[in-house]
Amino acid sequence: MRIGVLRGRENSFPDAFVARVNSMDKGVAAEFVQLGGTKLNERVPYRVVLDRMSHEVPYYAVYLKMAALQGTYVINNIFWRSADDKFFGYAAAEKLGIREPKTVVLPNRAYVEDVNDESLRNLWPTDFEMYLSFVGAPCIMKPAFGGGWKDVNKIHNVDELIFHYNASGQKTMMLQEFIAWDTYVRVPTIGRRHARAIRYDPAPLGRGGYNQDYDALPPAVRDRAEELSLRFNQALGYDMNALEFAIRDGEYYGIDLTNYTPDLDYRSLKDAHFPWAVEKMAEFAVEKALSGESTPRPPDFRDLMLR
Repeated sequence: MRIGVLRGRENSFPDAFVARVNSMDKGVAAEFVQLGGTKLNERVPYRVVLDRMSHEVPYYAVYLKMAALQGTYVINNIFWRSADDKFFGYAAAEKLGIREPKTVVLPNRAYVEDVNDESLRNLWPTDFEMYLSFVGAPCIMKPAFGGGWKDVNKIHNVDELIFHYNASGQKTMMLQEFIAWDTYVRVPTIGRRHARAIRYDPAPLGRGGYNQDYDALPPAVRDRAEELSLRFNQALGYDMNALEFAIRDGEYYGIDLTNYTPDLDYRSLKDAHFPWAVEKMAEFAVEKALSGESTPRPPDFRDLMLR
C-alpha cells in the first residue's frame, strides 16, 4: 500500500514526511510520484496522495482528479481548490462566526488576449476613492488567489492604490482593512483535527517568523485560535491549512484563511514546530491509507447559507 507525494522546490517537509511514514511499520510505504504523461483511466497506484504542487502545475491537478475518481484520498481535496480564493474564504468565515476586516474585491486590471470591451459590458468604472474610504487607509492590497505574501502591498492613499492596481496585470486583487493587532497568530492545521496556534511575527509585508516558544501565547488565546481554525477547516474541508488571525481588543480577525498548500518548511517552523507537522501529517495520511477512504465530497456551500 503506497502514499504518493507531489512536491515542488521544497525539500524539508516532503523528505521528512516520506521518511516518517516509512519508519512507522504500518504496512504503508511513501514515495515521490513520478509522472510523464497519463493514459485515460490509467491505474493510479496510490491509496493516498499528498499534494504539495498542483496549484502551480496544472497537469498534476488533472492527474489528481482522475486519481480521486479511482478512490485515491487526495490531501487536499483537489475538487475544492476551485473555490480556494481568499474572498470566498472571508465570506465563509463570517458565516462561521469569525470576524473579518472590511474587504473589497476589485475587477481585474488586465485580461487574456481575446477579452475586449464587448466582453466587459457588465463592468462599470471602478470608484477607487469610494472603496478606499470604505476600508480605510492605510489598508492592504493583495491577490484573491495566491499566498506567500506575493504581490501584497500596504496602501496609504489613492495614488498608491492605482499604482499597484495598474501593476497587478491579470491578477484579481482585493483591498482589505488593516488591523493594527495586539497579537498575531498563525495556526497550522492538519486532518481537520490537529491545530497548533503559534505566535507569529508577520514582518513588514514579507516572510515573518514563528515564535519558537509554543507557550508564548496565553492558553486561552491559543485555545480560541485553534478552535476557530478547526471550525473553519471542518466546514470547508481542508485537511491541511494555515490560518492567520490578528487579535485586537480580544477580537479575532481572520486575515489569511485559505492556504491549499500551506508553508510547512523547516526553515519556517524550525525545531519547535516542524516535528509536530511531520508527525501529524504522517499519522493522518497513514490512517487514510489503511481506512480505504476515498477523497471526501467537497463541502456543500449551501450548508454555510443556513448559518
